[in-house]
Amino acid sequence: MALLSASTALTRYRVEGNKETLSLETIREKINNNRFPETEDPASFFTSGWTPFESHYLSDFSEKTIIFGTHLLFCLRIDKKSVPSRILKKMVTIETQKRLQESGKEFLSKNEKKALKEDIEASLLLRIPATPNIYDILWDMEAEEVYFFSSQKAANEEVETLFLKTFGLHLVRIFPYTAAMFSNELSDIEKDRFSTLSPVRFSE
Repeated sequence: MALLSASTALTRYRVEGNKETLSLETIREKINNNRFPETEDPASFFTSGWTPFESHYLSDFSEKTIIFGTHLLFCLRIDKKSVPSRILKKMVTIETQKRLQESGKEFLSKNEKKALKEDIEASLLLRIPATPNIYDILWDMEAEEVYFFSSQKAANEEVETLFLKTFGLHLVRIFPYTAAMFSNELSDIEKDRFSTLSPVRFSE
């Protein structure tokens, strides 16, 4: 669990959108409706959904605590399937030799090689279990911010997409520029000036 780890990666988000209709009970219901599927589809190469912080592999939220004061704590689970390149190369080489012996050909055409590789990869993916990845999420309802414990591009893109699908709210990543735009300490005029700034290269 990244939240309880000695070191971790972190992405901070601002929650933007209409939050007026979202009660804690509504949020719990929406999370449960978009939880990680309890029955895995062997033909699916990519699956994602919410899971409780307490039990990453049992995604039923009915008896799990996600509300801690003004904070919500839950997880994003992403399962991916991939075939190791060496295994795929081995299987393709073996099957290619079989095809050549059976057909009496000296070589396979480019299209035949491509189709063979795709068929073998699809077959292996059906048999290989998906690798689960768990990412902790801490939602500060009062500050209207989300702390996502990962900085991986694919994971960040997925949490932004699933968050919008689940709650109808946008996650806006906070970095120096957006932090300034969200700041209450800058006037509108100062924010307009800030938006026109351009990078300056410093060199000796």
